[in-house]
Amino acid sequence: MTVITKKPENPIAHLTPEDIEQIGYELDAIRQDVLDSRGAADAAYIRRVISVQRRLELGSRAVLLASVFPPAWVAGTVGLSVAKILENMEIGHNVLHGQWDWMRDPKIHSTTWEWDMASPSEQWQHSHNQVHHTYTNIVGKDNDLGYGIMRVDEDQRWHPMHLGQPLWNFINACLFEYGIAAYDLELRGAIKRGQTKDPEFRRRARAVVNKIRRQAGKDYVVHPLLSLPTGSFLPTLVANVTANIVRNIWSHSVIMCGHFPEGVETFERKAIPPNETKGQWYVRQMLGSANISGSKLMHIMTGNLSHQIEHHLFPDLPSNRYAEIAPKVQALFEKYDLNYHSAPLPQQVYSAWHKVVRLSLPNGWLETTNAKNFPQRVGLLYKMVRGGPKVRRAAQARLQQEARAV
Repeated sequence: MTVITKKPENPIAHLTPEDIEQIGYELDAIRQDVLDSRGAADAAYIRRVISVQRRLELGSRAVLLASVFPPAWVAGTVGLSVAKILENMEIGHNVLHGQWDWMRDPKIHSTTWEWDMASPSEQWQHSHNQVHHTYTNIVGKDNDLGYGIMRVDEDQRWHPMHLGQPLWNFINACLFEYGIAAYDLELRGAIKRGQTKDPEFRRRARAVVNKIRRQAGKDYVVHPLLSLPTGSFLPTLVANVTANIVRNIWSHSVIMCGHFPEGVETFERKAIPPNETKGQWYVRQMLGSANISGSKLMHIMTGNLSHQIEHHLFPDLPSNRYAEIAPKVQALFEKYDLNYHSAPLPQQVYSAWHKVVRLSLPNGWLETTNAKNFPQRVGLLYKMVRGGPKVRRAAQARLQQEARAV
């Protein structure tokens, strides 16, 4: 995942400045075609999805009132998990992007929607819409790249603490909504800078706490209490915990697949021109995203973020139109000899996790380790963990030299 400017072969070196601006014009034309054709069919789609989601959630919660019976627990938990995924991915994420603001429906609008997640909508919109989508995959600027808790690039100096990042990533997946809330709050930065007593930070922190209190009250108090008459308090509580974990892991996996698989490019902050043109921004989105191939149902369950490339190019277009424009976007990639990164979900999940594990280790360690030299390599890793910076630098240089010879 070395930043694009430090790769031996830059994947956009063949593009002239005129090519890059022409790509921008052609993508603008694709976007305008969708804007000009938005209408009743699109509005009916999102209203239908919202209706299905709400009925599914209500029905699943009703079934869970008798969750003391195993069949009811399984059916209710599966239904509630799917309902939470739909609300989070295809509805909440996309409504908060303003994809449906053109309908002028105050109930389905980015300024009024509050989703079933720990992070308040307003804070998520700032960190995601304004920061992440502006600075996509720029190391040190886009905090969605590793969420500030992982080593995400070979050029980041390896430290023994990075060995734990597969575990941190798994924990983050299970508790994803709370990790996102802390990330949107910029909690780590506020603690580091000693700004936790700042009035604005405290206001935002109170908003997060109040949101979590409401969500926890609904899932872990009110719904289980309603199940008391059937003796289903504990099964209903466990069902809600399970549904939230399933939703968190699914959301985390989809987002990881969109930005972290092998082959997705990252960028140096200093390499981004201060007056970045629309064409240059488009090209960065094209190279810094990856798609998930699959069925129509899978696309809906991912919030159409399986079309992550199209989403990053056009974050404000209705999500149901991404599949329609994907062939046009892919044709543009092929026209300009760029890599349209798309693969099935299992392959993308494996690739993303492989990168998490690879970057948790010193550069070159995984590539040069095999069954025969494994004990020796573990010994070297132990020395790097126990040794100081000088020992680590010497061992790292040796590993990288051996990796180049492989």
